[in-house]
Amino acid sequence: MKAKLPVLRILGLLLASNLLVSIASAAGWPEKPVRIIIPWPPGGSTDIVGRILAADLGARLKQQVLIDNRAGAGSIVGLQIATASPPDGYTFMMTSTAYGFLIDKPKVPVDLVNSFAPVAMIGFGDSALVVHPSFPVKTVKDLIELAKKRPGEIFYASSGIGGFPHMNTELFKLKTGVNLVHVPFKGGGPATADVIAGHTQLQFSSLVTSAPHIQSGRLRLVATGGPKRDPKHQNVPTIAETVPGYESRIWWGIFAPPRTPPDIIARFHGETMEVISSPAFQKRLEEQGGAVVKMSSAEFGKLMVSEQNKWLEVIRVAGIKGE
Repeated sequence: MKAKLPVLRILGLLLASNLLVSIASAAGWPEKPVRIIIPWPPGGSTDIVGRILAADLGARLKQQVLIDNRAGAGSIVGLQIATASPPDGYTFMMTSTAYGFLIDKPKVPVDLVNSFAPVAMIGFGDSALVVHPSFPVKTVKDLIELAKKRPGEIFYASSGIGGFPHMNTELFKLKTGVNLVHVPFKGGGPATADVIAGHTQLQFSSLVTSAPHIQSGRLRLVATGGPKRDPKHQNVPTIAETVPGYESRIWWGIFAPPRTPPDIIARFHGETMEVISSPAFQKRLEEQGGAVVKMSSAEFGKLMVSEQNKWLEVIRVAGIKGE
């Protein structure tokens, strides 16, 4: 027994030393700019919300918070970069509801369940059915009737197979029985640009992505996908008012690479909650068609699981095949 005591003491000292290093590093964090990877190109809702958040977070942390768009393969490129990043508190990832869609894709080279730690929920945004102004559809009923008269002749743009706009449209198709032709792009920004150009007729996008183009008149807002009318568009009906049971909202949240120190995650969560609690941030997000939702990291993790289950059912019923 006596021979083992020194070893135990040494192990104890090592553990205590590691703990002190962790506490010291968290206390000094951040000592350099913090990077938030967004696995989508600029112009989509996650990018828009991320940039609003980053500016205010940087002011609180007294360090730059940099947005790093790493698009490709339906967000898988960005996910791989994020999960391979050092767990030192200087790389995080911001993604959205589309993260949950990936779980049904074959050969995804990332463990979607265990590769990331949920850090902070930012908020929700309604989906939006938008059309090119020349498209002869002003209501959801108009779209259903026209699509049934012209099956396979109406084209819709999306951010890619398995993305949020794609899933919104598949849910609509399941609920109504219409046949709309999918035209996938490499992100929400390019998809919206194609509708604005009139090459595709419509998009079931996020309201955040579409808001500035609706305001400028380059897109017409037909309906929103939330459970109730959007506060900024009270005269615009929800899709559910015509299609009972339809509900589609996007969430945005921040994740950390595996093994990121829990105290840094807690600090980042706390600072994020302070930012999204400010009236100025809430107003800016509301102007874009979103709304702040505050919850703990654990609650955010549970939400992610429930959202995955909801959309997996749509994937299976619709027979969507991942790439």
